[in-house]
Order: sequence, then structure tokens, then C-alpha cells
Amino acid sequence: MQPGCIFPVLGSPEIRFIAKPCAVYLDIQNSGLCRAQPNAILEKVFTSITKCPDARRLEGLSKQLDWDIRKIQRWFRHRRNQDKPSSHVKFCESMWRLLFYLSAFTCGLRFLWSSPWLWDTRQCWYNYPFQPITSSLRYYYLMELSFYWSLMFSQFIDIQRKDFVIMFIHHLAAVVLISFSYINNMVRVGTLVLCVHDVSDIFLEVAKLANYAKYQRFCDATFVLLCVVFLVTRLGIYPIRILNTTLFESWEIIGPFPSWWLFNGLLLTIQVLHVIWFYYIIRIAYKALARGKVCKDERSDVESSSEEEDVTSESRKGILSPSNNDANRINGHITSGKWAEEE
Repeated sequence: MQPGCIFPVLGSPEIRFIAKPCAVYLDIQNSGLCRAQPNAILEKVFTSITKCPDARRLEGLSKQLDWDIRKIQRWFRHRRNQDKPSSHVKFCESMWRLLFYLSAFTCGLRFLWSSPWLWDTRQCWYNYPFQPITSSLRYYYLMELSFYWSLMFSQFIDIQRKDFVIMFIHHLAAVVLISFSYINNMVRVGTLVLCVHDVSDIFLEVAKLANYAKYQRFCDATFVLLCVVFLVTRLGIYPIRILNTTLFESWEIIGPFPSWWLFNGLLLTIQVLHVIWFYYIIRIAYKALARGKVCKDERSDVESSSEEEDVTSESRKGILSPSNNDANRINGHITSGKWAEEE
């Protein structure tokens, strides 16, 4: 594996030449959301007091402006939405992540395929800590570390989803684990952890891209594949192979060492997050299949305007309905409306 096979793919010029043309080809517009009409009084309330006024404040504003309450509610919806990214922007972001996960997983698997510890995890601990680190392995590790650092920082400037805390814990644990394993020369088992995580994220980003492009059937099919891959890799391979070697084989071969507890504690924390995410995936998928209904996009963080509600309430009554927050907790996961749970 050469470093050149990874880094050129991830540069912003390459993304501009790949993601944006794909968005144009799929007719994903870069148009912004409906903007709220200028109003100094409502703007002051929005910026200084509240973005979601209660019934009492709405009534006061209605009397002050001589506006209908429904019109004021619509203004606040438009105002909350107008600064949020369009589907075009989110499509390009997902395309960038997809290219990263594809590159990282391909190069990681190519490297691991010829490594003995892929087939025999006990090889991760033989002759530890005097195990050589090749330049390919070093570049692979630094690439993954840089990516997770970027995710952790960008989370504070992106729209804050309802899974913000879980995702922050995941990114922080990933950064600490990658750095810790590199410093302590645990890169062999570290490569296994990285490769297992990257493969399911590929299906995640593909499903998100299909949703933004409004290819719902393809999005649903990819979501099913994501469920299977997530189950096999993060709830199967990860605990059975990786946690087994870090908890038991390492103890047997080299014995406990000072950082053993921290290392395994972080790995177990990630496994707990896996279980939480999979619970929400299964809950959403089960209720969607049981009811056979299509709900709105749960991860878009965009609220429907009153006009849209009026139009769709008659044409798709009983199909498009409000949903709860489960889909917001799936590891930044699925934007597919089909798999969002109804209330």
C-alpha cells in the first residue's frame, strides 16, 4: 500500500470534480430553503430570546404585529431552516466521506490481506512491543487519525444533531485509541479495529446519498445491507475476534500491562455504543416494516412549512406523518425517511 493511493482522492479539488458533478447529474439542486421575510421584531425575538416561541409569546407577537399566529409560526420555521445546509451540500459531504471510507477500507484490507494477524489475532501480541511499523502502516494510521480529528472538530460547527453526545464520545474515543495504540505500538490490533469500522460506514454513506438523490428503493435496500454488515462486523467480528484478543489473548501472551485497562476500557465503550446504535436501527426498521409507512427524513433537521403540510395532508394522508427522534441517534446514521419511526 502506497500513501499516494489514498491522499489524492481526499483533496478538496478532487471532491469538487467528483461530488458536485454527481449532484448536478442527479439533479440535486443547490437552492436554499425558503427564507423568512425581514422583520426586525421577530428577528430580535429569534436571536435574543427564543427560536421556538411558546403559545403565550406567539399570542403577544400576533397582537403586536397584527399577524395570524400561523403566519408567525411559519416565519420562525423558515428562519430556523434558512441557514441550514441544502441537500446539495449534504450530498457533497456524504460523497466526501464515502470516498474516504472506500479509500481507507480498500487500502486497509489490501494491507491486512497479507498480514498474519488478520487470520491469527494472536500474532498481534507476539514479540510485543518490539514489532516494526512499516511506512505504509504509518501513513494508514495517520490518515485515519486525521479524519477522526476532523470529525470531532467539525461536529461543533455543523448542525448539532440529537446524537451529538454519543457521536462526540465515539469520535473522542476513536482519537484517543488511535493515538494511544500508535504510541504504544499496538498498531496491529488497531488496523483490525479501523478496518471493521470503515466497512459499515461505506453502506451508511451510500444510503444517505441515495436518499438525497430520492432513490428511495435503492436507499432502503442499502439500509438493509447496512443492518446486516453492522450486525456482522460491529456486533460479531468486533467482540468475538477483536475484543477477545485484546482482553484474553493479550493477557495470556504478554500479561497485564499498565495501559491494558485504559485500552480495553475504550474498546468496550465503543462496543456499548455499537449496541445502542443497533438497537435504534432495529427499532426503526421493525416499525417501518410492520406499518409499511414512509415517514419524513429524520436526519435533515429541516422542518416542513405550513404550505407543505397543507398540500401533503390531503394527498398523502396517513403516509407522511411526524416521527420521533430514534433515527437521529444512529451514529449520524440514516437519512432515509422510510426507516424513521412514527409516533
